[in-house]
Amino acid sequence: MAFNWQTFKTRALTAVLFVVIMLFGLLWNKWSFLALFSVIHFGCWFEYQKLVGLIDKGYQTINPFHKYGVMIGGYGLMLFLTADWFLTETISLHSIGWMLMLAGFLLVPISELLFSKQFNLKYIAHSLFGLVYISLSWALLMHLRSGALWMPHNGEDTFSNISTLLAKVSGYAVPLMIIGSIWINDTMAYIVGSLIGKTPLSAISPKKTWEGTVGGIILAVAVMWGLGSLSQSSSAWLWAVIAFIAAITGTVGDLLESKLKRLANVKDSGSFMPGHGGFLDRFDSLLVAVPFVWLLLKIIS
Repeated sequence: MAFNWQTFKTRALTAVLFVVIMLFGLLWNKWSFLALFSVIHFGCWFEYQKLVGLIDKGYQTINPFHKYGVMIGGYGLMLFLTADWFLTETISLHSIGWMLMLAGFLLVPISELLFSKQFNLKYIAHSLFGLVYISLSWALLMHLRSGALWMPHNGEDTFSNISTLLAKVSGYAVPLMIIGSIWINDTMAYIVGSLIGKTPLSAISPKKTWEGTVGGIILAVAVMWGLGSLSQSSSAWLWAVIAFIAAITGTVGDLLESKLKRLANVKDSGSFMPGHGGFLDRFDSLLVAVPFVWLLLKIIS
């Protein structure tokens, strides 16, 4: 097939723009982080509901209160797990999140009873899976970003002691470690798989190979351990463990989204990034990796 310069330019420009927006959202401050993942949260939900509607045609008929209520409830969970670190003088996102959760999660079953022809538990189950798959993952990422796992006093916003300083630094660094580990793993897996890959990993994603997968994991761990050592951190081992968990579970997340697309008989989950697919295509690995890294850090914190 002849090389298509127009397609290449479109993909390259989209990729550069994507990286710039991601870095701005991740690095600017906590509010840019929240804004970035608020957009990603709703983008993933719209694509998820579209995929499930293609897999189960009946899900396309859910009433609007169900459709948007579950998104609002999931977003409430995201705000709730900001854990009172996202505060202003008059606003607590933690409290707003609680109210949105309550409203959204009550709206779904009530609307099914009042506005749907029949109460179908299968449609409720599809939405519950979306809450775990999408909203819980981004909520736990917000919890990590808030530093709440390490914060000695909930809501304290001062550098008065070393524990609070650790909470702020960790809240900033850990999400970057997870995302960095996944990006490194994906890149290295592609390179290693292209060079020496021969054994298919799964029928779900024929292009993935065991050689590429294992190589990506090893190189992600090595790079993150090296970065941890260069930063003169005494916990470089933790950087490596986070990379190991993120790489493995991220690969599972990639396969899970590939399975959803195969069941829906589509190539991409969406088209918000020309040449690169949709929100779920871009963040499938992160969606599954975050809860497992959060669990690890919860245990050791």
